[in-house]
Amino acid sequence: MERLVDMQFTETVLKEILKRFKLTPDYQKLGDFENYVFEVYDQNHAPKILRVTHHSHRSKEELESELDWIQYLCNCGIKIPNVITSPVGNTVEAFEGNQSYFFASLFEKALGQPVKVDGPSFNEKLFYKWGKTIGRIHKYTKDYVRTPGIVQRAQWDENDLLDLDKYYTGEDALLLGKVNKVIENIKELPKERNSFGLIHTDIHHGNFFYDGEMIQVFDFDDASYQYFVSDIAIPLYYATNSKHFYGTREERNQFAKKFLHAFLDGYDEENHLTREWLTNLPLFLKLRDIDLYAVFNKKVVPEDRNERVLHWLKEIRERIENEVAIVDVSFT
Repeated sequence: MERLVDMQFTETVLKEILKRFKLTPDYQKLGDFENYVFEVYDQNHAPKILRVTHHSHRSKEELESELDWIQYLCNCGIKIPNVITSPVGNTVEAFEGNQSYFFASLFEKALGQPVKVDGPSFNEKLFYKWGKTIGRIHKYTKDYVRTPGIVQRAQWDENDLLDLDKYYTGEDALLLGKVNKVIENIKELPKERNSFGLIHTDIHHGNFFYDGEMIQVFDFDDASYQYFVSDIAIPLYYATNSKHFYGTREERNQFAKKFLHAFLDGYDEENHLTREWLTNLPLFLKLRDIDLYAVFNKKVVPEDRNERVLHWLKEIRERIENEVAIVDVSFT
């Protein structure tokens, strides 16, 4: 979280949020990268998830549109943590901080446990379930219609991170020609019902819990209108990068082949993307590099970058310069 926002999010604001949602004073902080996330407890001591968002990150209308889609997916029978409305029936409540505003929403807690890339469950069975879950979301999102009064979520290219002149500065500005080439190539792709719609956009293994049989996806904060193939590229990118963070390209390619085989078996059971669309995977792997490079420049000041972040940034920069994706993908 940016330091200025951190200074504005006081204990007084958090206490007021807990009080308005009729939660106990107890909480556990789970994260604070783009949103503040807490495990909190209702009056029966049942755990819930509280998310607090600064107004500089999302507007109230943007948050309400995300939560409208979550409620739709739950009504379709997709097993994801649903939204819990406030005592007065709102999905989003506003709170005034020190010269700024915060928005709070409450969710069910996902069932299952976090997945570890070095754990026994990080295998083909999980990859298959992962793909099946995303395919099911894509199948139902084709018929999503916003509730009256709900604004439309942003298009993928309206992402703040693609305000490239802001995040690619100094020596990084030399990358802009190659970065813009990737973005323009994606913009040229056709937007069709069976390949483009409202998607999660960030279903890596840190954004779901798994009980050995079922995946429950959460953190829909980055949901936008994007190509379905992006929701395949993101799991592939993060699974490969996490499993072989310091690995060779050959190690990554071998893992990617195994991952995609199982993942697409699951995906195809719920939704079908043509081979033509799947051949666009490298474009979206490159887009994730572009986005992440901007994220690090936005969120992590140079003096706070540890060895892992520096290694990641170095690899991303080299890939952008060489115009290659994190892995080689072939469907021939």
